[in-house]
Amino acid sequence: MNTLPGLGDFVVWFVVFLFTLTVHEACHALVARLGGDNTAYHGGQVSLNPWPHIRREPVGTLVVPLLTFFTSGWMMGWASTPFDPAWGSRHPRRQAAMSAAGPAGNLLIAAAAFVAIRSLLAYGLFVPPHHINFNRLVEPADGTPEGSLLHALAFLLSVALNLNVLLCLFNLLPLPPLDGSGILQGLMPDTFGGFIESLRRNPVMSLLGLMVAWQVFDVVYRPAFDILLRLLHPGVAYS
Repeated sequence: MNTLPGLGDFVVWFVVFLFTLTVHEACHALVARLGGDNTAYHGGQVSLNPWPHIRREPVGTLVVPLLTFFTSGWMMGWASTPFDPAWGSRHPRRQAAMSAAGPAGNLLIAAAAFVAIRSLLAYGLFVPPHHINFNRLVEPADGTPEGSLLHALAFLLSVALNLNVLLCLFNLLPLPPLDGSGILQGLMPDTFGGFIESLRRNPVMSLLGLMVAWQVFDVVYRPAFDILLRLLHPGVAYS
């Protein structure tokens, strides 16, 4: 990761990050509407327009991403989609589908970025980099002018793929307030589902869940990242 990120890096990161959050929340909102809950729809969140999502969570979509990027070189933040808890109680399977829709949106973006990268590798426009990191899964072929569009595209696709794989897996952890706990709540019997719902509604338990998720996530993400590298660059070994 860059220690002193430049303006160009920031623009790419912010566009990818905001688009990723918007797709994630819009998928939640769309599946909720299809399942009969119009709460998010009336809030304007069944949309790829980022403004309704920013308006609902300005700190998570603007302030925290800016702070984390200029202090660490990468972005962290959050957004949220409102829904009717009574609807979720009446239709637990639909709530589970709504919870799963956000990570599914991340997976869709990751798949599109993966196909684009593999295609550009196949055409010889991208090559495996000498050193791999979150922002650099590929680089333009030798001889590509510095500052060309291919350099920006390699950076954008690397961030888009890695960020969306990360967010998909992170949100699937079955800990409150992450989407994985919402999926589990909707799929489990009433008593256990009610217990999970009580945890999700408790701010202290949600904070604790996030802290635990952050600590254990590397156990999940590191093997996934290694698999991703093997799929992108078969036969290339990275330490």
